[in-house]
Amino acid sequence: MMTSMKYMFLFALICLCSCKNQKVSEQTDTKDSIEVEDKFILPAIPAMLTTPEQRSNYLAKHYWDNFDFADTSYIHRREITEQAWVDYIDLLKYVTLPTAQISLKEFMIKAASKEKKVFMYFTELADKYFYDPNSPMRNEEFYIPVLQAMIATPILSKTEKIRPQARLELANKNRVGTPAINFTYTLLSGAKGTLHGLSAKYTLLFFNNPGCHACEEYIRKIKGSAMINKLITDKKMKVLAIYTDEELDEWKRHLKEFPQEWINGYDKSATIKTKNIYDLKAIPTLYLLDKRKRVLLKDANLPDVEIYFQEVKE
Repeated sequence: MMTSMKYMFLFALICLCSCKNQKVSEQTDTKDSIEVEDKFILPAIPAMLTTPEQRSNYLAKHYWDNFDFADTSYIHRREITEQAWVDYIDLLKYVTLPTAQISLKEFMIKAASKEKKVFMYFTELADKYFYDPNSPMRNEEFYIPVLQAMIATPILSKTEKIRPQARLELANKNRVGTPAINFTYTLLSGAKGTLHGLSAKYTLLFFNNPGCHACEEYIRKIKGSAMINKLITDKKMKVLAIYTDEELDEWKRHLKEFPQEWINGYDKSATIKTKNIYDLKAIPTLYLLDKRKRVLLKDANLPDVEIYFQEVKE
């Protein structure tokens, strides 16, 4: 069940959808076409659909029904198209992941069937919101169907498909619910260990680059997290901090910043970086793994981790 707070956006969008379409249906065919083009027209939700789940699912499937994908002028009207895109992303958070992914894939297929420039415009928006490491809406599971549509469409050349193919390959690694790819790490002492060799109910995998401001901030926040510290104290979690670059002198200079109870190692063979077994486009990066090293959270931030354990506790 969705909480009342989670319903707020959905309720507002559905109400807006109903009101706008009621107004549109009352207008005559002589309405100024320019005024119509200056608005994003939401689909009318059938009155027989009464529950929030039914209405949100319908809206996710039909959100773009009234949009003209052949009209390239919309590329230059970001106040219309980009706002509609942002609202669409928000809507997809209130339906199941399979429903959201189907909606995104069908949307991209529809865009590709009309006009390449419009299709490319929306792939750029997807890059900006789903892929950019600085985007608060970054969502790999939403990005995957976009990449799949880019690879499948005949309107892109083989050269144009190289980048989405590489990104899709990386996105499919270490997905939530799958086992994290194993690797070997080396400690300061020279001793070696493996990710899968760690025995813990939970493993917090922390890829970092000592000396970077964001990494220092993450270390400070993780050290200050009462929830994480309790899990460590109760022997329920191990934190594995991994350095993937080659400048070991820099890594050694910052070792004192890491708590003694953490496992702090580096990738001596450079396998993680050279073979791209983990997506490290943004550093620092957190992964939360379960006892069997299945991914619970991928490319997460500390609040995501704390919320996860709060929900488990409840």
